[in-house]
Amino acid sequence: MSKKNVDDYLTEGMYGTRLPKDHERKQFLGTLRERIVLALTKGQVMSNKGLEQLEKAMKENPDAKLIINGHVSYRFLTEEKKIADKYNIPHSTITDEDAKDTDIGAVLTYDYAIDKEDIFIKEEPEQTKQEPVEEKSQPSFISKIKKWFN
Repeated sequence: MSKKNVDDYLTEGMYGTRLPKDHERKQFLGTLRERIVLALTKGQVMSNKGLEQLEKAMKENPDAKLIINGHVSYRFLTEEKKIADKYNIPHSTITDEDAKDTDIGAVLTYDYAIDKEDIFIKEEPEQTKQEPVEEKSQPSFISKIKKWFN
């Protein structure tokens, strides 16, 4: 280990002790990926997609807590908070500047590592009806030549 120099002490004094995996903490609203049961993006929170999965995860993990991004409008967060209250899951809102830069809207997490593989909800692409394309019959080369002589 290298010795700390004066700049390290000044930086630590101004900004606090550097936390391990700081980038990961900024992305996941102050927690680490290894602790997350389920993560919802801002888009999923705003469109109420994933509420069924969130409710199921809360039923299965009664000791978890819900962390909500405070930069998402309050009106979009009411359903998530109702579900958390229904299952007695504590919830808190993070409004610091780090939460502004992330795409995560809500996280169901523990205080310890659980190392769950899939923490995101897989969104199914919306099926769009494709109209059959009518193929215009291209005149053949011979029919084009016949037109020249007629």
